[in-house]
Parts: sequence; structure tokens; C-alpha cells
Amino acid sequence: MARPVLVTSAAGGRQGKTGRHVSEMLLARGVPVRAFVNKIDERSERLRALGAEIFEGDFLDIRSVQRAVQGTSAIYFAYPVQDGLVDATAAMALAAREAGVSRLVNLVMLQSSPEAPTPRMRQNFLSEQVFEWANVGAVHIRATVFYENVASLTRQSLPADGAVRLPWGNENTVLPLVAAEDVARVAVGLLTSSQLTPGTAYPLIGTTISLKEMIGIFGKVLGRNVRYEEISDEEWRRQAAARGYNEHAIAHLSSLWRALRSAAIDPRDPRYAVAGTIEKIGGAKPKALETFVRENLSEPLAKSA
Repeated sequence: MARPVLVTSAAGGRQGKTGRHVSEMLLARGVPVRAFVNKIDERSERLRALGAEIFEGDFLDIRSVQRAVQGTSAIYFAYPVQDGLVDATAAMALAAREAGVSRLVNLVMLQSSPEAPTPRMRQNFLSEQVFEWANVGAVHIRATVFYENVASLTRQSLPADGAVRLPWGNENTVLPLVAAEDVARVAVGLLTSSQLTPGTAYPLIGTTISLKEMIGIFGKVLGRNVRYEEISDEEWRRQAAARGYNEHAIAHLSSLWRALRSAAIDPRDPRYAVAGTIEKIGGAKPKALETFVRENLSEPLAKSA
């Protein structure tokens, strides 16, 4: 019997749920999956019903991670936006090396360097280095802001206030975005590829779009007037804390919003070009934002209007 792929964050969390997409896509291909989940619940039971082996574990417990990795062929590592990334990376790298794993796909954010604008991005850089040192065949997916995050932020303010209220500057602010589903397709392509070059990084952008264009798409799909209202960083932080965002996520996202406002991104800048990697490795063209909104956002917001 083939050894399973260990997929972390497999149940799906608050962000793009790439672990869940990866699990489902691998299972659909007949690839055995060991789904690493924080707790057994209805989400993990749905994966079990699809054929996944469920492992209830703790990223920050080295013994738990070692047991999870034992006997696996490859790893998809996606750590939630919360404290503990570097510790979790060290535990996974050690466990992978001990188990003889020779392929690990590491999900990080688009900017991963010591000079990156958010604390999470700087930790991503450290995570990459640790996996490189461990010599476990690591490659790195560097994904930009997920459509799913934009949808979540929109759901939080549009029904109640009739506006998308965010600290993103004026409507000319340009945002690089990507569908988590596209990120997962690339991850699956890398996990199942016959050949990989360890240490390779894959930047993933599905679209580069102005805030004005984005708001226009919401209005078109919902068939209603949608406007944007800029709020201060302080107001956004207060609202995020009230909605249960952890301190790590608030610090990361607050820094990210400031960086996006000040970046003055030019859609023609090759650094923000739509990634051919999505089609080449993921097997499909990047999902358009309008398509995503139609599939995921229109019904709940239309009912709230």
C-alpha cells in the first residue's frame, strides 16, 4: 500500500482552507491522505468519509508531530495565522528528517524575507530556512492574499453597513489576489510531480485588481449598490478583536493593509504578474475573482441585503 501524504490544517480554518482543498484533491486522485487536524469534529469526519486517515494532533507537540509524520511519503505544511509558526516549523522539520521524508510543500506568503512588511512574513522567511537546513526536499508556495479573506472581510461589513469598510486607502489601491483553490491545485501538483528541485519558491498571484474594480464586481454579482468606505487602522483593529481575531493575526493584517496602501502597485509590474505556475503545475487557469464571488459570496450577501 502506498504511503500517505501528510496534510496539515486539513479540516480547514479561518483563512483559505488550502489544507482541506489539498486533502480532497489528493483523495480524488486516489492518493492516500493522513489528515492532520486540531480536533475531531464534523469537518474531519467528512474527510474520513472521503477516505482520509484522520490524525488528531498538535503542531507544537514534537511527539505528536513525530507520530503524525511516521510512515508518510510527503508533507503539505500550512500553519494557521497565529503564534507558534517557527516552533511548529522546527518540530515538523525534525520529524520529517527523522522519518526520511524527501518532499515537503511549505505554504508561505508572497513576500518572504527579513525585510518583509509584516511579522508573519518575516517568520515565513525563517520557516523556509529551517526546512532548507533540514534537507527534507522542501519547496515553497508564496501565495498572495486569498479571495476567501476578501470575501470574509466583505461579509463582516457589507450586510450591516451597506459598504465594504476596510483600511485599504482609496479606490485606486491595487491588490494582488489568488483563490485558495488555485493554491491547493499547485500544491497537489508539486506533491505528486515526478520531479522537484528542492529550495524552489513558487510565487502565486491569480489576479491584480484595483479596489474600485473589486467593489464593482461585488455590485455586479449582487445586483445592488456596493460602495467602499475607508476606515482607520485603529478602527479595523478594534473590530477585528471584537470578532475574535487573535493578536498575531491582527498584527499581521494591520501591517499588510498599510503595506498594500503604500505600495502603489502597478498591474504591469512583472513582480505582480498573474502566475503561469497556476496553469502549468495546477492544471487550470487562475480562477477569476468574479467567478469566485458568484460561487461563494452572492447567496449569503444577497439574503442579507
